[in-house]
Amino acid sequence: MAIAPFCTTLWNWSVDGPLAPGQIRATLAAIIGRPVVTLGGVPAERFPDGVVLCDVWHGTGDFPVNIDCYAAPVDPPEHRVLAAFARRTGRRCVLADDTLDATRHLLVSPDGTVRPVHLDIEPTSVGDRCTNLRLCSLTDPGCRAGLFCGGSRWGPDSVAPTLAA
Repeated sequence: MAIAPFCTTLWNWSVDGPLAPGQIRATLAAIIGRPVVTLGGVPAERFPDGVVLCDVWHGTGDFPVNIDCYAAPVDPPEHRVLAAFARRTGRRCVLADDTLDATRHLLVSPDGTVRPVHLDIEPTSVGDRCTNLRLCSLTDPGCRAGLFCGGSRWGPDSVAPTLAA
């Protein structure tokens, strides 16, 4: 398998409801125009060039479906791909934001909007359990005083319509 240098990013998302792994991979492939295959089970030399490896597992919490994509493309940007994914599946999704705050994520809704949120994160044997979704807002004392929230591209109380990929 040849992984092109422009395809070396990792995407890590969680989804708020059930989706079959095959549906996830097919939806991603349609959005990014690249083959998306399951992680494991096939020797790497049999993968087509430009392939994205996708691992899907089910956990617990408010966003129980976890998706990791390896060798994902840099362009289009991850949040645009996720906006298209959310729209096509009708599911809310979260991904880590650009801060160092482990509780802060971006919520991507099926209408394509992206907004910063906080989640309680609890490590489990099947991945992180995300619960207690709340908006990142200046009305919250933690966000108002926090060093991380204000330094983000996605500031507290922001709502950004995203052009999907």
